[in-house]
Amino acid sequence: MLLYIHIPFCDSKCAYCAFNSYVDKFHLKEKYMQALHQQLQHELIRFQAKKNSIETVFIGGGTPSTVSPKLYEAIFELLRPYLIQNAEITSEANPNSATKEWLEGMKKLGVNRISFGTQTFDKEKLKLLNRAHTPQMAIDAVNNASSIGFENISLDLIYATLGDTKELLTKDIQTALSLPINHISAYALIIEEGTAFEKRPQMSNEQLDLTKWIFQEIQKYGFEQYEISNFGTYKSLHNLGYWQYKDYIGIGAGAVGKLGLTRFYPQTDIETYINNPLDIKEEILSQEDKRLEQIFLGLRSAVGVNQKILHSEETKKASILLDEKKLKLKNNILYNENYLLADEIALFLTS
Repeated sequence: MLLYIHIPFCDSKCAYCAFNSYVDKFHLKEKYMQALHQQLQHELIRFQAKKNSIETVFIGGGTPSTVSPKLYEAIFELLRPYLIQNAEITSEANPNSATKEWLEGMKKLGVNRISFGTQTFDKEKLKLLNRAHTPQMAIDAVNNASSIGFENISLDLIYATLGDTKELLTKDIQTALSLPINHISAYALIIEEGTAFEKRPQMSNEQLDLTKWIFQEIQKYGFEQYEISNFGTYKSLHNLGYWQYKDYIGIGAGAVGKLGLTRFYPQTDIETYINNPLDIKEEILSQEDKRLEQIFLGLRSAVGVNQKILHSEETKKASILLDEKKLKLKNNILYNENYLLADEIALFLTS
């Protein structure tokens, strides 16, 4: 079982961000963290969590580093008995708010993996994306985390932005990989509704050849691609857990949880969530929903797809793809090695 904790506070709103996050609600932090604690108590019962049953924890956002470690203490105290030994506990952080003191405080609580929202080491591109940090802040944050004793450090890079060149992206990749990290998440800029970039669709400029080149360039450094956006000498167990279709508790405004074939959606508005963190909507999935999700998730990651979940017609189509070397078969699991074709292959199989 996995646990996701959503922190919706941000010190600035990135121009591309469609996540449930707010820059003007900091006065609600304490009440929000109390509401998280209340929902977590409820979900541990609902999920029939037992001692040593939670394998991974991921604190995402928003910006978890805008919340003091002290405000996380009650949540970690509640969680501790349920965590397996050496559970992977990740927190996202922004370079400008992840001070040395914040990193030390989170490490004392049990966080053992940090994922920095770096996006780029180019000063002008950071301004374009409305990021609140400088390139040097990002470098210092990673080095601080390493010096404190974090062995598993990840950072995000964004590509497919207007103005991206091979020269800029080469510098980003080389700078990232000169730092003490063992994981990179590389995301193409996507223009989404409700973002500052919504009226500027030209800001996204993905070129397939450049995307392929980025993937190859990162892998040159020994960072294995294990999902369309994720590379590492260390693979995030939390990420893999989602793609393996494990159950996950989701706490916080706008989080999502899944138990069996039921998905849970807490309220997205912060005030509404604080007033009643147990006001949670449910969605019942069908077995077919689950099967299709497993196919799409499996083909875009190193998890693969178990042949036994395919219908007879899909098995025939899979044979064609195997003959064309578009898929590989090992121990009854179908693997796709070209993640850029993942959705196309999944649609071919299932349509």
